[in-house]
Amino acid sequence: MPVPDFPPFTKLLGVNVLLRSPERSEAELTVRENLCNRRGVLHGGAMTALGDTLGGMTASISLSDGGRTATIESKTNFFAAVAKGDTVRAICIPLHRGRTTIVLETRITRGDGKLAAIVTQTQLIFERSKWSDSEVPNP
Repeated sequence: MPVPDFPPFTKLLGVNVLLRSPERSEAELTVRENLCNRRGVLHGGAMTALGDTLGGMTASISLSDGGRTATIESKTNFFAAVAKGDTVRAICIPLHRGRTTIVLETRITRGDGKLAAIVTQTQLIFERSKWSDSEVPNP
């Protein structure tokens, strides 16, 4: 099975994708110093970015060739800090698949299994045949 070519931002974050399917995607992220806030814990924006990345991957894998998605809504609830050196695990599942939108939930847990955050997002579906490249949002 060929290794997918993930976007540069996914590589920059250091996301290690473990599983990717229309029903469930999983990834890990090691908390490095450059992903931490002033308190030395994983920055909330990095956790949100991990959830958004996994949501987009999960939504887009089930689309027809050339189909795209764009995040149109995202919400993150934070429950626990994650210290530098720890590895978080993210599991994303779709909650709703419609004709034009997909709603997904990504649960992010610390190395000890404690829930650190939940990211809930809505992805808008764009079928390639209906849009030119200049009309498709590129978040």
